Amino acid sequence: MEQITVKNPRIEVVDALRGFAVMAIILVHNLEHFIFPVYPTDSPDWLHVLDQGVFHGVFSLFAGKAYAIFALLFGFTFYVQSDNQRLRGKDFGYRFLWRLVLLVVFATLNAAFFPAGDVLLLFAVVGLVLFITRRWSDKAIFVTAILLLLQPIEWYHYIASLINPSYRLLDLRVGEMYAEVAEYTRAGNFWAFIAGNVTLGQKASLLWAVNAGRFVQTAGLFLVGCYIGRKHLFVSSDKNLRFWVKLLIVSAIAFAPLYTLKELVMGSNDAIIQKTVGTAFDMWQKLAFTLVLVSSFILLYQNKRFRKVTDNLRFYGKMSLTNYITQSIIGAFLYFPFGLYLAPYCGYTVSLLIGFFVFLLQVGFCKWWLAGHKQGPLEYIWHKWTWIGDKR
Repeated sequence: MEQITVKNPRIEVVDALRGFAVMAIILVHNLEHFIFPVYPTDSPDWLHVLDQGVFHGVFSLFAGKAYAIFALLFGFTFYVQSDNQRLRGKDFGYRFLWRLVLLVVFATLNAAFFPAGDVLLLFAVVGLVLFITRRWSDKAIFVTAILLLLQPIEWYHYIASLINPSYRLLDLRVGEMYAEVAEYTRAGNFWAFIAGNVTLGQKASLLWAVNAGRFVQTAGLFLVGCYIGRKHLFVSSDKNLRFWVKLLIVSAIAFAPLYTLKELVMGSNDAIIQKTVGTAFDMWQKLAFTLVLVSSFILLYQNKRFRKVTDNLRFYGKMSLTNYITQSIIGAFLYFPFGLYLAPYCGYTVSLLIGFFVFLLQVGFCKWWLAGHKQGPLEYIWHKWTWIGDKR
């Protein structure tokens, strides 16, 4: 029988958007010194002011939003892979479960150099929601995504505290774990650093995600990405562009009041309100701004000049896994005591410049590599291992 070769075409704006998300992540991580908060203590006043401006600017733009874009595109990629297999008459579900197991391996590799865990492990765990819902209707996917994005766990805890004034949130001891992570990172023992990161660090990361509302939000974002794929909303058409314009307007209007409400709630002296209602509003205002970024990027990408300016992001996005993991290795070497230990000499401004320089180095490598290969090195391994035993 002749092999069926039909599949979904690659959409350039998705590669560019993914590249934008990974670029934003690397800039945020550099400002954070890859979760190693050691900075200069004697900067001149002008540099201190500049550093604060850089910190607030970068974090306002990208913190909590770059990861959200990455999560949304993870769900979209699942749809593409699943639909390609559907066109061949196959169910991608169980192959996807194996793919998530492989993602745990990559998460462990990245976490080895990134203190306090890694988002890829969160993706591997929460990715189960895509397997469970893969045969659901579009309406069921959409409704479930909305329910998850409403942050139901936070509201449950808040309502429980209203009903029972003595109600207390479970202490997951994340702060204590991070303190231990910081201690062995400062010690500078490379092997103790690796061992701590892939054990305690990963545990701290997952529990922090629970506290921050990211577990449920990530599941919702996965389903939104899958829904976008099902509705072909990334495909350029007049109808879709009108959708992105409407989404941009609605999310931009929603952002300001959500941010204001978050600030008001976080100003409360009640710790439970801060950790429940405050977390929900924080997730919502970040989601609104994420949708502003995504909508704006897609609309701007229709302009040839913008596509030309952002062309490097397309190459960068095609090798997102390789770039995401190698930036952690580079960051560990640059900032930590077992490496060059630049952290005490790099304020936010210098760290941002280093982040841009590393990004440009990675872009150069991507363009060189993709000139002779279809995929990045880690992307190729993930793809090859995903389809072990498959006779296509």
